[in-house]
Amino acid sequence: MGWKLFYKELVPFAAMVAAMFATVGSNTGFKAATARGLSYYVFTLYVCIVAAAALIPFAFFFHKSAQLPPNKISFFFQIVCLSALGLSCQLLGNKGLEYSSPTLSSAISNLIPAFTFMLAVSFG
Repeated sequence: MGWKLFYKELVPFAAMVAAMFATVGSNTGFKAATARGLSYYVFTLYVCIVAAAALIPFAFFFHKSAQLPPNKISFFFQIVCLSALGLSCQLLGNKGLEYSSPTLSSAISNLIPAFTFMLAVSFG
């Protein structure tokens, strides 16, 4: 009973808190780095490298037996499009953060579910 509650309640909460700490830490680190003259392109590259280094081991440990999808051009094209969209969103967010504060960025990031809901309602 205790382990079920742990995995069902505590682990998702801890993951959400860790993600928020990572976002706020990244925003604060970005503001400090750009104040010292670091380009936001270089900072975004560093963040992507650190994220890849942190996530790749999980792919090897948790999906050893998972079967990969067939090698189709459309599958790889979707991965490239999602990667380009994520990178452009991060670049635009960092450029906006360069002109504002980490506090405003954290407040706006909390509004993302509301924006998603409004888009879902408007597009049906």
